[in-house]
Amino acid sequence: MNSSTARDVVRPLLQTRQVREYTSEPVDDDAVDAIADVARWSGSSTNSQPWRFVVIRDPETLRAIHDVGLPSTRSLATAPAAIAIVMPQEPGRGLMHGYDEGRAAERILVGASMLGLGAGIAWIGSAGRPAVAQRLGLPEDRYVRTVVAIGHPSEAAKRPKSARGEARLPREETVFEDRWPG
Repeated sequence: MNSSTARDVVRPLLQTRQVREYTSEPVDDDAVDAIADVARWSGSSTNSQPWRFVVIRDPETLRAIHDVGLPSTRSLATAPAAIAIVMPQEPGRGLMHGYDEGRAAERILVGASMLGLGAGIAWIGSAGRPAVAQRLGLPEDRYVRTVVAIGHPSEAAKRPKSARGEARLPREETVFEDRWPG
């Protein structure tokens, strides 16, 4: 690995985190487009690519979705952009689609972080999904459960939420070799 350690190489993944408050600075269209392509290239079960993505830049739409999904959509209050992950309603495939949706959401977070932006997952509960579908003009067989807010993190959002070394459980409590301890 040359002079880099394995930890150095994966550091961008270790530094990716949820951001729920943004500045008013707009996000460059090229950055949003690159992040959408990262999402599009996410892996999916049997390469089914069940998701579609709606890039949202319209402030009224962002705030309307924010209002419908509170408190889980608080990141949309200040986000200048977001990507809605649109999923098909296919009975019997919910678990597989949920897994694929999560993979795409995580890649959006990582892509934003790699570009020096912040991103945060906003969750739309079942009661709010019809309003979001109508707002986005979705066909009846599609819904949105996950919207990923994107923007420049505010100063408050940049501050650590936990003391150094306390953000995650200790490695010895979460990673085991060969078998469960006991």
